[in-house]
Amino acid sequence: MEKVLFISSTGGHLSELMQLKKMFPKYDSYLITESTKSTKNLKVSGIKEVHYLIFGSKDHILTYPFKLLANCFKSLYFYFKIRPRFIITTGAHTAGPMCCIGKLFGSKIIYIETFANHSTKTITGKLIYPFADLFIVQWKSMLKLYPKAVYKGWIY
Repeated sequence: MEKVLFISSTGGHLSELMQLKKMFPKYDSYLITESTKSTKNLKVSGIKEVHYLIFGSKDHILTYPFKLLANCFKSLYFYFKIRPRFIITTGAHTAGPMCCIGKLFGSKIIYIETFANHSTKTITGKLIYPFADLFIVQWKSMLKLYPKAVYKGWIY
């Protein structure tokens, strides 16, 4: 069975990722998100293991670079622990390092641009678009910004 890593930051991005829950039992599925009060004891049917990265918000300008660096190392550890064939993400910053690591070591990257943006690119979308194996947008208008993307409609 194929190993699939589902990864996103907490909040709306995780809510979007959870819309894919019908896929979880079909694969050897793993989930990585940020450690927060709302995710601390997260149990998801069909997910073999849930792992956590450090919650990092760009609002905390002084600590963000250090948290991002720590999450890069944690992502590297989790990548080699899981060794996923596919990485599926809805973003945001938490997913960036994992997608870069995965691409470097041969995983297929599937990125779903957030539903929240219908006229501007996200920072993580800009980063991952050039190397994603499949880049999905949820708004037709986003095809103007990401011409090689695939429009699949809303995942809600």
